[in-house]
Amino acid sequence: MKVLLTGANGFIGRYLLARLLDAGHQVIPAVRRPAETDRLLPAPASIAVDFNRDIRPGVWAPRLAGVDAVVNCAGILQGRPGQSIGAIHSAAPRALFAACEAIGVRRVIQISAISADPAAGTAYAATKKAADYFLAATGLDWVIMRPSLVYAEGAYGGTALFRALAALPWVIPVIGKGDQPFQPIHIDDLTATVLHLLHDGSIRRMVIEPVGPETVTLKEILVRLRRWLGLPAARLIAIPNRAVRLAARIGDVIGGTINTTALRQLEFGNAAPVEPFTRHTGIRPRSWDSALLARPAQAQDRWHARLYFQRPVLRWLLSAMWIVSGVVGLLQPSVVTAPLMARLGLSGLAADAIMRGACLADIAIGMAVLCAWRPAATACVQLASIALYTLVLSVVQPGLWLDPFGPLLKNLPICAAIMVLAAIEPER
Repeated sequence: MKVLLTGANGFIGRYLLARLLDAGHQVIPAVRRPAETDRLLPAPASIAVDFNRDIRPGVWAPRLAGVDAVVNCAGILQGRPGQSIGAIHSAAPRALFAACEAIGVRRVIQISAISADPAAGTAYAATKKAADYFLAATGLDWVIMRPSLVYAEGAYGGTALFRALAALPWVIPVIGKGDQPFQPIHIDDLTATVLHLLHDGSIRRMVIEPVGPETVTLKEILVRLRRWLGLPAARLIAIPNRAVRLAARIGDVIGGTINTTALRQLEFGNAAPVEPFTRHTGIRPRSWDSALLARPAQAQDRWHARLYFQRPVLRWLLSAMWIVSGVVGLLQPSVVTAPLMARLGLSGLAADAIMRGACLADIAIGMAVLCAWRPAATACVQLASIALYTLVLSVVQPGLWLDPFGPLLKNLPICAAIMVLAAIEPER
């Protein structure tokens, strides 16, 4: 079967892409950055789409030539500059579904979410539900899947956050009482459901809620993840809801997994009866504990969990180093900087311009680090800048290498920190 898969670069999408290919399907990954997905394929097959702009059926129609089925798992938790949640969750999927109906692609599987309900009070839920409503009103052989928390060997978004919270030293913070309910479903069970739906055309025009067989509270998830990571038991600490809401508002500004949308979706609930899911699909999902036991945690799992919160701290500290050094340099009077520049054979306006240009470059580098802009390229610029500054100061003041405060020696661990951040900054 020829399947158009949107969101193939995402957490669920990558697992689903691998499962579809393994089952012998011809898959067309429809993604924003085709080169990233093509690296995973034996031969290039991805096509470029942009859910922010592809909101007309006519844009999608040519992409559906020869396609037998469409699986849409594109989505974001919260809108941000350049990413419209209304377009990604609603306008573009509706255009895609309309194009399917117009040219005769009957089978459409929509990966929604169990908490996609306007009552949740979030743009995430409202926009997801809008696409679901539109698809349900078409004449297509649609199936809307609304899974609970999806977990896998890898981690992203909420599952990565949960691992990080479970791995904190000495304590495990929980929101309020930690009694928020989930019914986690393993990615293998979710992808098996999609494959079953592609093969069984009798299951159509139906909303299915893929959930695990047991309800697990947030507190239980964190405790069991800590045990899975092989870490000693830790004390549970209840974080007042007011403090969590404040942290979520800060997250709205600086970015990250902790934000008001995630908090409201968590409070809304992520549970449903498992019997209808099993009855309609024949899939018997594994329990949370059995899936964890089947795949013991490895060293890289502990690394990821422990580095989760250290990554933004490292980013902010490196950014502050560049920005503050640039600002301090700009504030220095020429009588302070002139002797240093004179040792390099520079004086007058040229020396002042070079000095100020270097300070502005430092500030620009700091802003790039803060925004996580092209981490690999930004890291190369940082390393080159530090190498240049170190070389210049070695020429001008070679005695700094023997200075008891080690102003030049400290550049070496800073370079190591830059390389570490470049390695762990990409989320996928």
